[in-house]
Amino acid sequence: METDSIECITSIDGTEEDEIQQSIHHPGSHHHHHPHHQQQFSSSKGHANNGVGVASPGIIPSTTRVHELLECPVCTNSMYPPIYQCHNGHTLCSTCKTRVHNRCPTCRQELGDIRCLALEKVAESLELPCKYFSLGCPEIFPYYSKLKHEAICNFRPYNCPYAGSECAVTGDIPFLVAHLRDDHKVDMHSGCTFNHRYVKSNPREVENATWMLTVFHCFGQYFCLHFEAFQLGMAPVYMAFLRFMGDEMEARNYSYSLEVGGNGRKLIWEGTPRSIRDSHRKVRDSHDGLLIQRNMALFFSGGDRKELKLRVTGRIWKEQQNSEGGACIPNLCS
Repeated sequence: METDSIECITSIDGTEEDEIQQSIHHPGSHHHHHPHHQQQFSSSKGHANNGVGVASPGIIPSTTRVHELLECPVCTNSMYPPIYQCHNGHTLCSTCKTRVHNRCPTCRQELGDIRCLALEKVAESLELPCKYFSLGCPEIFPYYSKLKHEAICNFRPYNCPYAGSECAVTGDIPFLVAHLRDDHKVDMHSGCTFNHRYVKSNPREVENATWMLTVFHCFGQYFCLHFEAFQLGMAPVYMAFLRFMGDEMEARNYSYSLEVGGNGRKLIWEGTPRSIRDSHRKVRDSHDGLLIQRNMALFFSGGDRKELKLRVTGRIWKEQQNSEGGACIPNLCS
């Protein structure tokens, strides 16, 4: 794997600076792929609807039996409209219809576009649990409300927030923290203040690169610090920003500041961390963070402007509601 290296000297909460080697991942380069840790949800274990095309009224004995009738024989997930059937009455879901190249997986006959309207009516009439029930969601919905809910369910898994490659791993926060530490080798630190120094020779060679430098643990939560180099129009820029490992509503309880400077000048950014529900690319493209033009970054670096030497300091604090006036009072981490 071809990478450029960046020397990152980090000081956390006033401790002695440690020298860390970070890898810059360039778009288009080859990345190591990690195994997918994605949970699969299905309504039951069997393939009970093989050969079942139309449900006869009045003979369905239980909700369990209905779920078995609606189980796709290919993916074993519950089928929802549109539900397709072959000429022999074998059914399957619309997603799997494209996967089997329009051939019935049971009898190998051509599927065509025959809809099983009876099963579709049954599916629409059911109240079903959220597909994330095994992750803690207690909600039950009619079919169409269920789909809308699942798109925003707070119990749905999070995508891996690693920025250096397209990682398809999903899971809850504790799982992803362990994944970042063990699989992506991301640095983990405790504390609500930080002090990073970025040193990079030949900075003009770095046009598009991403680093995910550190995960911070404070206030019982986890935060991801990102630093990126990219083109903003015709101007090359650097950007630092923080993401919260949790939902957007929780993220609003916290604030952070970033500061960079040198040669008697400094830039300061204050804001609310974005949830990792928003991809790092979405945050970057919205410019929601500390933006530093390369000429300014080289000015901060001093010397002959041929080497990048940026010191970025920051802190995280929790906003507390004043019970009397409703105003937010910063709760600084000691």
